[in-house]
Amino acid sequence: MKKKIYLLIVLVLFQCKYEPIEKNPNIQEQPNILFFLVDDQRNDTISCAGHPIIQTPTLDFLATNGIRFINTYVTSAICAASRASILTGLYENKHNYTFGKPPLKTEFSTSSYPYLLKKLGYKTGFIGKFGVKLEKRDSIINQLFDFYKPSPRNAPHFVTLEDGTKRHSAEICGDEAITFIKNQSTDTPFCLSISFNSVHAVDSDLTPGNKGHYPYPQSVASLYENVEIPEPKLSDPQIYENHPDFIKNSLNRERFFWRWDTKEKYQINMRAYYRMISGYDKVMERVINVLYEKGFDKNTIIIFSADNGYYMGNRGFAGKWTHYEESLRVPLIIYDPRKPKKDTHLTSDKIALNIDIAPTILDYVGLTPPNGYQGQSLLPLINNQNPTTWREDFICEHRMNHPKIPKYVGVHGKRYVYANYYEQNPPYEYLHDLAIDPNQLKNLVERADYQEILKKIRAKNVRQIKRVGKN
Repeated sequence: MKKKIYLLIVLVLFQCKYEPIEKNPNIQEQPNILFFLVDDQRNDTISCAGHPIIQTPTLDFLATNGIRFINTYVTSAICAASRASILTGLYENKHNYTFGKPPLKTEFSTSSYPYLLKKLGYKTGFIGKFGVKLEKRDSIINQLFDFYKPSPRNAPHFVTLEDGTKRHSAEICGDEAITFIKNQSTDTPFCLSISFNSVHAVDSDLTPGNKGHYPYPQSVASLYENVEIPEPKLSDPQIYENHPDFIKNSLNRERFFWRWDTKEKYQINMRAYYRMISGYDKVMERVINVLYEKGFDKNTIIIFSADNGYYMGNRGFAGKWTHYEESLRVPLIIYDPRKPKKDTHLTSDKIALNIDIAPTILDYVGLTPPNGYQGQSLLPLINNQNPTTWREDFICEHRMNHPKIPKYVGVHGKRYVYANYYEQNPPYEYLHDLAIDPNQLKNLVERADYQEILKKIRAKNVRQIKRVGKN
C-alpha cells in the first residue's frame, strides 16, 4: 500500500514538473509585434525627422500614422552592449555584456521579451544580426525563437546564394521575414524581430574612396547620384583640436581617415550610406505589404529603432562609442494601427531609451515586465496619459576593453550631460549645458559658475551606477 502511494506521488510530481505551459486563453486577441532594428544610424538621418536629402517613405508612413520619439537614446553606443540592453531591458552595467566579455547570462536571456512572449504562446522569430553571445546558446535560442535566421557572421553585405548569385543582406532579411509572416495564422499572434546589418560599414575595406564601404542594394543605385552632400555640421578642424589627446588619438579619429577625410571620399561614402538607408526602407515596405496581404495589418504593432548613433565626420570623427549626441541619439518610431486617427502623427519629447523597448513590447501584450527590468514601458506616453513622473536623465556608459576606445560612465539629462572617462590618469570629466550649447562644444568642468552643478551631478553619477549595477 505504501509503495502504491509513493508511486502515485512520484507520478503526480513528474506530471507537474513537465506539464506544458498553459496557453493564454485570450491569445488570439493579442497584437502581433514587428520590430525593425538598424545598425549605426543616428536620430536625424530619416526624412520625417527633417533630413533634406534622405528618402525614407516607409518610415515617414509609420511616423505619420504613429508616434515618433524625438529624444531617444541608447545607454551604450556600441552594438553588442546596446543589443543586449534592447533584448533584456537592462543597462550594460547590469547585464555586463559587450565585446570581449563572457556570454550574456542565462538569467537575463530567460527574462528577455522573446522568451516571455514565446512562453505566453506567441510565435517568435528573429532575422538578421543578433550580435549577442549567449550562455548555453543552442538551448536558449530554441527557448527564445521558433524561427531563427541569423545573418552569416562577419559576412559582407552582399551574400552569395546557393545558385551563385549575390543578394544584399537587407533584402535577404526581407525575404526571410516574408516567409515567416506568410506562414502565420490569425489563431496565434507573432513577434518578429528583424535586425538589419544596414547601415553598418564594411570596416575591412580601407581602399581610399572605395564604394564598398557602404554596399547598397541595386534597387537604390540611382538615388542621390547628382546630389552634393553638405559637409558635416561640426566640421571646423578646431572642434577636433579642442579634444584631449586620448580622444584625438582614439578609434573615432583613426576611422575618420578611412572614409570621411577628403571631399571625394566623403561624397562617395555619404551617397552610399544614404542609399543603404533608402534600401532597407524599401525592404520594410515589402514586409509591411505582406501584412496587408495576410490580413495582419490592423493588429500588428511596428517598432523601428537603431542600436546606436553615428558621427559621419562630425567633430573629425567616425564611428560612435563616446558621450556626444551623435553617438547616443537614435530614431524611435512606434506604429499601432489600432489607434484612432486623432492619436497619430504625434511626437514625444520625453527621454526614451533602448532599454524601454522590451518593457514596451511586454506591456503591449499584457505582460508585466519582470521586477529586474530597468527600462520603462512607453505605453503611457503613446496613450497620451501624460505621466506625472518620467525620467529626467539616464546613465550613459561604454565599458568595452579596447586600447583605442576610452571607457566612460556618465549622466545624460535634459539639460546637463556629464561624462567621466575614468581610466584616464587622472580621470577626465566633461560637463555640457545643452541649453546654451546644444552642440556640446564647451566643456564646463573648470567654470567657476558650474561647480555646484558639477558637484551634484558627480554625486548623482555615483548613486545611479550603484543603483543599476550588479547585485
